[in-house]
Amino acid sequence: MLSFPQIDPVAISLGPVAVHWYGLMYLVGFGSAWLLGRWRVKKGLTRLTSADLEDMLFVSMLSAVLGGRLGYVIFYKPDYYIHHLTEIFYLWEGGMSFHGGLLGVLFSLWLFARKRDYRFLELGDLIAPLVPLGLAAGRLGNFINGELWGRPTDGPWGMIFPAAQDGIARHPSQLYQFGLEGISLFVIVWLFARQPRPVGQVSAVFLIGYGVLRFIAEFAREPDAFLGLLFANLSMGQWLCIPMVVGGIALYLFSAKAPILKQSH
Repeated sequence: MLSFPQIDPVAISLGPVAVHWYGLMYLVGFGSAWLLGRWRVKKGLTRLTSADLEDMLFVSMLSAVLGGRLGYVIFYKPDYYIHHLTEIFYLWEGGMSFHGGLLGVLFSLWLFARKRDYRFLELGDLIAPLVPLGLAAGRLGNFINGELWGRPTDGPWGMIFPAAQDGIARHPSQLYQFGLEGISLFVIVWLFARQPRPVGQVSAVFLIGYGVLRFIAEFAREPDAFLGLLFANLSMGQWLCIPMVVGGIALYLFSAKAPILKQSH
């Protein structure tokens, strides 16, 4: 059994101001997306200009946070928040949904595409390879916080998470997700996107890849106590991944005949 490292969740304290590791992980995620996006613009892998990229990322980041919070409220705890409306805005207490954040980003990309005269899927193909490293950073933040722990395990890699308050050795599922939907997904999507592809296929590979890898990781993650396992003994996260995979496969097949955009705008 491994010992949980007990890292102080506060990275920096400046008087009354405390900077948490989880907040820093958001900055790491957004920063990596900006750097990788600028690299793709420089290499001519997108028609977007640097200015358009930065505007798109700024809007997408805001939409990811807003959508992630609303997704958590709607998908996971609607009964609670309908009676505690003001707590919807208590972001510092945690509670974010990737699938909600994804919907928020997709909506912002649709609006941005209409305003700047780009194709919606073209923007999706640009942003898809930029996302996984941000997801990896977020999972590290979860691990440092000792939250979203895994299911019980007898394996020598099991950890006792103090916040679970049960003394049971559990899968460090945050690290599994770091490796699967973070690092592994980044390698898959980034390498696929290195070559010109029909419009929409990079987005499709991201949807399929994330859906499959998150579905697998959820088998080791403890389901939310207020939800438990749902129909067919699957978690809410797994059920939300199924339409992602189905939609990704459909998009991949549909986009197979789409044109490869020239890199001038």
